[in-house]
Amino acid sequence: MTQSPPRDARPAPAPYTYPPAPRGGPVEIVHGQRVADPYRWLENPRNPATTAWCAAQDLLYAEEEARWPARDPLFAQITALLDGGGSRPPVARGAREFHTLREPGRELAALAVREAGRTRILFDPLVADPAGTTVLDTWEPSWEGDLVAVQLSSGGTEHSVLRVLDTATRETVDGPVDRVRRSPVAWLPGDRAFYYVRRLPPGDGPAGAGPRRRVYLHQVGTRAEEDVEVFGAGRSDTQYYTVATTPDGRLLIIGASEGTSPHTDLWTADLTRPGPDRPELRRLQHAADGHTAVRPRPGGGPLILRTTAGAPRGRIVTVPRDATNPRESVPRHWRTLVAEQPDAVLQDFAVLDGPALDRPLLAVVRTRHAVAEVTLHDARTGARTGTVPLPGRGTITSLTARQEPGHELWFAYTDHTTPAVVLHYDAVTGHLSPWPGGSPEAAPVEGVHVTQEVVRSRDGTEVRVFVMSPTGRPDRPRPAVLTGYGGFGASMTPGFTPQAIPWVRAGGVYAVACLRGGGEEGEEWHRAGRREHKHNTFDDFDAAADQLLRDGWAAPGRLGVLGSSNGGLLAAAALTRRPETYGAVVCAAPLLDMVRYERSGMGPSWRDEYGSAADPAQFAHLLSYSPYHQVREGAPYPAVLLAVFEGDTRVDPAHARKMCAALQWAATGHAPVVLRTERGVGHGARASSRSARLYADVMAFFAHHLGLRLPGDH
Repeated sequence: MTQSPPRDARPAPAPYTYPPAPRGGPVEIVHGQRVADPYRWLENPRNPATTAWCAAQDLLYAEEEARWPARDPLFAQITALLDGGGSRPPVARGAREFHTLREPGRELAALAVREAGRTRILFDPLVADPAGTTVLDTWEPSWEGDLVAVQLSSGGTEHSVLRVLDTATRETVDGPVDRVRRSPVAWLPGDRAFYYVRRLPPGDGPAGAGPRRRVYLHQVGTRAEEDVEVFGAGRSDTQYYTVATTPDGRLLIIGASEGTSPHTDLWTADLTRPGPDRPELRRLQHAADGHTAVRPRPGGGPLILRTTAGAPRGRIVTVPRDATNPRESVPRHWRTLVAEQPDAVLQDFAVLDGPALDRPLLAVVRTRHAVAEVTLHDARTGARTGTVPLPGRGTITSLTARQEPGHELWFAYTDHTTPAVVLHYDAVTGHLSPWPGGSPEAAPVEGVHVTQEVVRSRDGTEVRVFVMSPTGRPDRPRPAVLTGYGGFGASMTPGFTPQAIPWVRAGGVYAVACLRGGGEEGEEWHRAGRREHKHNTFDDFDAAADQLLRDGWAAPGRLGVLGSSNGGLLAAAALTRRPETYGAVVCAAPLLDMVRYERSGMGPSWRDEYGSAADPAQFAHLLSYSPYHQVREGAPYPAVLLAVFEGDTRVDPAHARKMCAALQWAATGHAPVVLRTERGVGHGARASSRSARLYADVMAFFAHHLGLRLPGDH
């Protein structure tokens, strides 16, 4: 496909002069192939040459940014869209309801508790750190609700520190405990102890070892060094663990998975004998091909599990709580309560079993082609009994219910043009309404229409694409941005998209592709886009781009690509595969050197998703699409913006530094290649104004290079 110049884009500047970057890296023989790495010196952020090069890139970026007159008006619009605040569904503990709350105009979410119809802030990270660099990563109240474990991290690192707060006084009564990272916390009754996951000290093992996690039992008020290790010794260095307990404290459930693998091993232990510090763990699931999660409930009934074992789109099963027969640890012998559906993907469920109900119910969340639905089922037979009406074609997140018998359900609803709102469902009355403890409902967004299109990939597979546009139809070719993810089984379900709204209102198109490698169509869809099948992800994206152009949604030469993290890998692969197709590309926090991705950040945990360069066949696949290694001198690359975050501990910013140097070396035309480095933030949560500034910069870059006139752009 030939790229034609935008009709009303700005005149091209003179060719760019880039900071010098010597091509001095090694050429290595890997599995018999020569692999050049000319910019390996940029992997070391402390190297004076790297520091000088980064400083020069900062100046270059500032010069490019000054050419975007729409940047500040966009920032104001996106700030207004984000200023409405937000909240998440509550976790109920008796008469208390714990939840996160970002009040309108506030930068960060705080932990709040609602009692007797009144809400008070329990912990505000902006009070602890007025600079706004500390975020609340996660939290978990005790079963009684008198204590709550909070985890905080600073500078974007996601290296959390755990503390325990007294709910009544807000005082810290335990901690800090370091070397946790969004650890699950499983309380025992009585506010006296909890299980959690902690990393071993960095120097406590062989060089190159993974994070090396362990499950510990912690007694509130004691030093973390006194914690009792209960699980993890002798297992793989890159294992992740989950822990959960039942509210009565009788049962412990431990899950283990290798990196981001969709396989789960499960163990249970009766904590009444011999005791919480010496749990006798029994295998509930082992070496099964599927991911399984348990909804802990009090009492002696069977366990209710959500699993993809034997059902790639998910099913709900029951297993005896005190299973001792080896057959009962084999998924094919579990009793199916709610069966897999062939065209919908199970996401979550909750148990409603209060005395006011005539029968216990299961509330089940599924997605059908990425759009959520909620159905009700008899919890004894699995028979469907009804549905919960939703506000639109959107996404349901954070399903919560009481741990004791009850008939209330809370969840968050969002779609592409609707900020998340917390809803409350009463299973007795069948009434769905906004939860009074949540943020005020935002006014509906006008001037944006959303449709779901179907395209066919190279092998004939149907791929769905959400398209946000001014009219809901391809009335004329417009400047367009296409984004996607396609990895780790993560789904691109509808979610509030503040960066797209000003873009569409100004006359552009914003499209979101649901690619193989994601979870939109279940676990088989995920596996069809990972490891040796990664090319399917890229083929699906190519098909979406071609269809947008063919159907007249997008104008030739005015189609942009946006991706973040694994989506940044996707965007860079699109760039290097077909540079002539696109007018501008943005890669944020991207993976780009797939030959060495395992050597930094959380790379060792992703081998199950991408494969390992240590394996000859997997190495060949990685090298075949690795964007850094696919850069070609003289190729017609469009304008490229690489955005990185200095505190990122998931994806090393070195990926983008090396790719930036390679593209600047290869570029021949007038389209710039620039690096945006943001300091004091990382891969995850950030202050609202930081998000608004990033969104504004990205969309102003697209507007400038794709030729979309925005308010204030002249």
